[in-house]
Amino acid sequence: MPLADQPVKTRKGTFSESIASNKLEERTAYLVIGNCVDVMRTWPDNVIQLTVTSPPYDSLRDYNGYEFPFEDIADQLYRVTAEGGVVVWVVGDRINGGRSLTSFRQALYFQSIGFSAHDVMIYQKKNTPFMRSNAYTNAYEMMFVLSKGKPTTFNPLKEPTQRQGYEMLPHNKLPDGINKKKLGELKKEKTRTNIWSYAVGLGGTTKDKIAFQHPAVFPEKLANDHIESWSNPGDLVLDPMCGSGTTGKMALLNDRRFIGIDIATEYIEIARQRFRESGIDALLPAS
Repeated sequence: MPLADQPVKTRKGTFSESIASNKLEERTAYLVIGNCVDVMRTWPDNVIQLTVTSPPYDSLRDYNGYEFPFEDIADQLYRVTAEGGVVVWVVGDRINGGRSLTSFRQALYFQSIGFSAHDVMIYQKKNTPFMRSNAYTNAYEMMFVLSKGKPTTFNPLKEPTQRQGYEMLPHNKLPDGINKKKLGELKKEKTRTNIWSYAVGLGGTTKDKIAFQHPAVFPEKLANDHIESWSNPGDLVLDPMCGSGTTGKMALLNDRRFIGIDIATEYIEIARQRFRESGIDALLPAS
């Protein structure tokens, strides 16, 4: 049933008051239709533990004529992010006569307003269709991990090591360049690197066919991995340009709370349907 035929559900008091008093219900997605800058301006400071989002950079796609006020969005994200909170900003560059380098300019602006560039990660696309005639195939986007102070939460994702057990390992290499070795243990697993690879397209990005009614969908596993890394169960996760709802779906399946904002009613409806199919409640509070 379309949104226009659904009653808008709200809690007692304003939505902003519910955020401030930490009274948002668990395992419920709060979806707000509106300009994310205007919506966030109504919220109190320091309330969001984690934001995972991919903005409509460089006007590469048509989002119903939506303009992208980057600096206003960045300013509001800094204000509403809790101390020790993290923003994961997944972004690429237009490639037309050379790279636009928009991603780097955005990262520098985030840094200038107070965020720490905690990490610069790479999202590698395993099966990218984009090829160039005079350069190597473009197969990645940047994932800027921006923190407000030192991150409060880091749950490192692990992967198996290729060798395990005890062996002689290099130790205390001095300026003479000679490796000194001592017996050490190689663990069964290690923390992953900051280059993450995901298949894209139906079955890779998601199995939810309805998600592809949105022009740009990032992998559920990408959102899931950042949510597990930078937040804990019960934390409040935001996607200010939530599109098809990927961040929200994975946040709720990991027992986080979620707020998603999008200016397009039809995208909010896509997100709602994905949540419903995953057994997730979605409320539509007034912004």
